[in-house]
Amino acid sequence: MASATSLQGKTAFVTGAARGIGAAIVRRLAADGAAVAFTYQSSSGPADALVADIAAAGGRALALRADAADPAAIAAAVDATAARFGRIDIVVNNAGIFLPGTLETFGIDDFDKLVAVNVRAVFATAKAALPHLPDGGRIINIGSTNALRMPFAGGALYAMSKSALTGLAKGLARDLGPRGITVNNVLPGPVETDMNPSDTDFGRSLHDLMALPRHGRPDEIAALVAWLAGPESAFVTGADLLADGGFAA
Repeated sequence: MASATSLQGKTAFVTGAARGIGAAIVRRLAADGAAVAFTYQSSSGPADALVADIAAAGGRALALRADAADPAAIAAAVDATAARFGRIDIVVNNAGIFLPGTLETFGIDDFDKLVAVNVRAVFATAKAALPHLPDGGRIINIGSTNALRMPFAGGALYAMSKSALTGLAKGLARDLGPRGITVNNVLPGPVETDMNPSDTDFGRSLHDLMALPRHGRPDEIAALVAWLAGPESAFVTGADLLADGGFAA
């Protein structure tokens, strides 16, 4: 995995990262030496605390309020990051939502909202960042193991939205490969966050579906992201990398 200096001099831009997996990614990339800008929609308190923690540890971080579903807001945040830190080397598309519902209950507005955040925002962020990305840059999308396995009712459209990232990453990998820019997806399984705690009936039921019967830790996902962001992963692109405790095994 990445060393404490492997991202020295780099700048990362992470969407939807005030809490949970996103916050762990911000902390890890900063610990590995990157300056990190991240977006949040409403969690200003946790966002400010995250910036303060990184600064106290000697790192650099910038919190930017931006709705992932608003391409103009994301583009403005990308430009603000480049203006503040002078460059963007790493893009992590972490923002995402889960809206459960069956075919009978899911509305077109719900469909559009899910796709806007989970798919369109990934494309819009990559497009906005591209003029700032140097040769050898990194684009990393946080998908889900549900792209490969959806073992309960009510998750069809969420699974669809995460499956879409597979095709997007493979296509962008081809488009950007001549510049050495890699594009990959990290597919977490159940991870211990305030949005998906393990100590509920639903959380415990997921363990029966896994080879490793436990929730993952946010820092375990962040470690894989850090490796993809670093120099050792330069030959990996267009890939889906599972970190799901064997959920899809």
